[in-house]
Amino acid sequence: MTKTEIEAILPHREPFLFLDEITELTAGRSVTAFKTLTGDEEFFRGHFPGYPIFPGVLMIEAIAQAGAVIVLTQPENKGKLGFLAGVDNARIRRKVFPGDTMTISVEIEKFRLGIGIGSGKVTVNGEVAATATLKFAIGDAEK
Repeated sequence: MTKTEIEAILPHREPFLFLDEITELTAGRSVTAFKTLTGDEEFFRGHFPGYPIFPGVLMIEAIAQAGAVIVLTQPENKGKLGFLAGVDNARIRRKVFPGDTMTISVEIEKFRLGIGIGSGKVTVNGEVAATATLKFAIGDAEK
């Protein structure tokens, strides 16, 4: 799945879209996605000047976005939004730098009545950079 195809599913756009490509998607179950950090991203200017590191909280966001693709590609969820409802067991295990390509993998553990739990991880060159269990809800865009 290309970035354009991802944008047809998720509402996120640059600079807050953290998926470049999806190479594996098992409907309703799992996903493998990639994001290459160029170093030109705005957040690197301030995190940290002279020693740019991809923020750990944005690794968790990348996991959430990849997980949302799993659920939002289901026909019954077409056109809906995924909302992050909780983060458990989050661990940042490795720094991620400009030039790194993150592999983002997520598996849905439970999904019922629009509420779910998924576990994900970010790796770089086979090394685990972040892990988390996320709770989410699927709903309509309402204010």
